[in-house]
Parts: sequence; structure tokens; C-alpha cells
Amino acid sequence: MKGHFKSDRRNFLRGIGGAALALPWLESFGVNRDKTKPNLRAAWFYVPIGVVRRGFFPHEGDADIPKFTGSRTEVKKDSNTSIGIQPLELTPTLGPLRGFEDKVTLITGLDRTFQEGTDVHAQCASCFLTSAAPYSVKQSPYPQSRTLDHIVAAHLSKNTPFRTLEFSCNSHKDNKESIQFDNISWFDTEHVAPSMRDPRRVYSRLFGGEGLRTYQNITDLVLEDAKSMQRDLGYSDKNKFSEYFESIRSIEVQMERLEKMKERISLSGIEEPADAHMPRGEYIRLMGDLMVTALHVGLTNVATFMVGPERWDTPYMYESLFGKPRSHHQMSHNQGKFINDLLKVDHFHMEQYAYLINKMDSIEEYDGTSLLDNTIFTYGSGLGDGATHQYSSLPIIVAGSGRGKLITGKHINLSKDSGSVPKKSGKYPQLYHGLPLANLWLTQAKALGLEINSFADSSGEISQLIA
Repeated sequence: MKGHFKSDRRNFLRGIGGAALALPWLESFGVNRDKTKPNLRAAWFYVPIGVVRRGFFPHEGDADIPKFTGSRTEVKKDSNTSIGIQPLELTPTLGPLRGFEDKVTLITGLDRTFQEGTDVHAQCASCFLTSAAPYSVKQSPYPQSRTLDHIVAAHLSKNTPFRTLEFSCNSHKDNKESIQFDNISWFDTEHVAPSMRDPRRVYSRLFGGEGLRTYQNITDLVLEDAKSMQRDLGYSDKNKFSEYFESIRSIEVQMERLEKMKERISLSGIEEPADAHMPRGEYIRLMGDLMVTALHVGLTNVATFMVGPERWDTPYMYESLFGKPRSHHQMSHNQGKFINDLLKVDHFHMEQYAYLINKMDSIEEYDGTSLLDNTIFTYGSGLGDGATHQYSSLPIIVAGSGRGKLITGKHINLSKDSGSVPKKSGKYPQLYHGLPLANLWLTQAKALGLEINSFADSSGEISQLIA
């Protein structure tokens, strides 16, 4: 090893004038491939309001369009779908995953229970990564406790600058609903882990020191500081170094474009919050780029990503989909009228998830694997359907294998006969047609190295998912 690299890699995170920028691992910094493996990572991509089932789930394409119900409705198991491991079928909504079929697994038949006394949407996001059994939490009307991300972070992120990072794409400033509708990450019961929502502030916090305007040329500064060691970098490291800074520069350019657009919108006299008219895809992808980069360079190994809030009627501008801002929640209550528009929104959200899968898969780790290979990246929603508000048969996709711990490229159907669990609790039945969602969280936690035997209301691991 050359003397230039005898110090820890963190000594290299120093730019001119105090600017700091996290860097990817480089072979030339003395990584011993025989003894060191890339970090395991975990991330969750949360979609609100559920999905249109006939577009998302295999064998439900001809199902009736459900009518709105204010409470929750039982979902019937499709008798044409076999239980167990099946080939992965890309339905219209899953279409953007084409090309990544061997990287993802669709899991159907996972349920959550509903604790009475709160709105049907209130528990969707806030309890998604908790899955506590109903009435097991006494100090809150919600079955909410420390979420899975913080539990696994205590194991995965011991040596990272941030234990976890929470990203949200709800840029609205109007506080229409409580924090229960707008957060999936919780330190503990009613102790929310605040999410980051403004791309510039995220960049400043994670990469830019005192802010992008002060260090808008930060990459040039760090590159200048690095010239003295360029001759000592191997060929692959030079390429990785260049690709990384191109990625950071791309993020800077995107944020500059968004800032100019905000300024134009603020002068237009539009009454709705200006951010509602920002291009959704560009905004979501930018926040996703920041998350992936943070995972890549080791700022954290655990992140949550919330695409939007539950039951938030303030509209968003979905570019390329509609001519004016639309409310996802309001459309979900009238699937008969807005079925095609809702399918477009579901497809749009899947495009963003596929974009991040592609980005993770294109990042090579120092042992030749990809960032996605060493990550468990889960797509999901707290509702199986936005019109019926069903807590059963949730839409779940798992991308990445967690370094080979989980199988990929399959459809795992865990549904049971709906008549097999005739359990009642108060006004509404507690409907289990498959397995508790917590079984997935238990399986993922153990795949990530935690030595636990249960999680929340789990009944066991999902054996079909274990490689």
C-alpha cells in the first residue's frame, strides 16, 4: 500500500476551505477483498392509498371495480391463484420492472390487522413498519411502536454518520392531517423520526456543508484537492471516482432547475402551494438519487422513502399524466370514474421504484457486486386497495437479495382460504387471509443479521423467501 493511503479513508473526506463530501469506497484505499464485504443495506419505498388491484396483482385483471366503502371490506382470495412459489408475472402496473425480473420478488397474501378507534387511513403509514398487534400498545390509539428501520439500524449502522435517514416526497406546507398520516419511521410510540423533504436541505445536510449556494462548485474543489493522489488510484477507482462526481453534479443541476421553477411559480399567483405544481417524477427521482448516494457512500445503511402522505387531498401535479394537479386520495374513492387515471398513478409510482432499482443495480461495489445485491429494498403500502380500505392482501415487492439471503425473480403467494380465520373483534372483523405482514419484517431482520425470534405480531419467518 502506498504511503499516501496509510490513513483511514475518512481523512480523504476533506475538501478545500472546509468543504466536505462523502466518497465511495475505493480499492486503492487498501480494502482487503478477502476479509471485507460490502455493507448490508435496507430501504423501504412506501406508496400511500394502496393500489388498483386489477392492474397490480396477477389474475385480478378481470375483477370488478370496487365501490367506495367508508370502513374496511373483506377481500376474497382468487381461487385461480396457486399458493406457494410461482413464476413472476409482470402485470400492467408492474410493467416498469421489465428487465429486472430476476432482481425482484412479488409477495402476495400479507395482512395487517386494524385497531378500531382511529381513521382507516391513520394506521396505514404510521404502523406499516411496526405491525404491532392490536391493543398491545396502551399509551396510544395506534398499534405503533419502534419501527423496523430503527431496530435493524442498531445492527447495520453502528459505524455510519447517520443511524437512519428518512426521506419524504410530501413537499406541501399545509398541515392538513396529523403526523400519523405523513410518516412511516418512528423512534417509538408517537415519537416520530422527522423526514427530510427539501432536496437542497438534504444535500446541504448530507453532502454540502453550509449549503449548495455556498458550495455549488464543491465537486470541483474536492477534485482539485484529490489531484495529488489521482496518480495512485487504480484504473477502476479512477472510473468510479469520475462516475461518483458526475452523479453528485447531476443532483446539483437538478436542484438548480427545481429552484428556478419554484421562483417562476411563486410569481404566477397560483393559490395552491407552489410545490404541488412541481413535476412529481423529477422531484421523487431527485430525492431518490440523494437516498441512493447516501447508501452508496456509507452515510447510512438504513433508509425509508415515503412517496406521498395518506389521505392528503391537496393535489399534486403529475407531469405527463394530467393537465392539472390531482388528488390521489380523492380519486381512490371513485374507482369507477377514475380507474384509468388511478392506474396511471400506480404505474407512475412503479416507474420511480424501478428507476431506483436500476440506479442501485448500476453501482458496483468493490467486490464486483452491485449496491442492489447488498440491499433489501422493499416496495409496499398499508392498504390493499384505496376504495375498500382493506388491510389484507397488501401489495409488496422486495428488490435485492441482501447479499444472497433472499430469493429473487419469483411470485410468492401466501394467501389462505378466507374462511379459515373466522375471528371477530368489535365492530369490524379482523381479517386474515394470508400471513401477518410482520412475518416479512421478521424474515428481513434475520436476513440482515439480527438474532431475533419474533417481531410485532409475527407468527414465523416466510420460509419461501429464504434462499
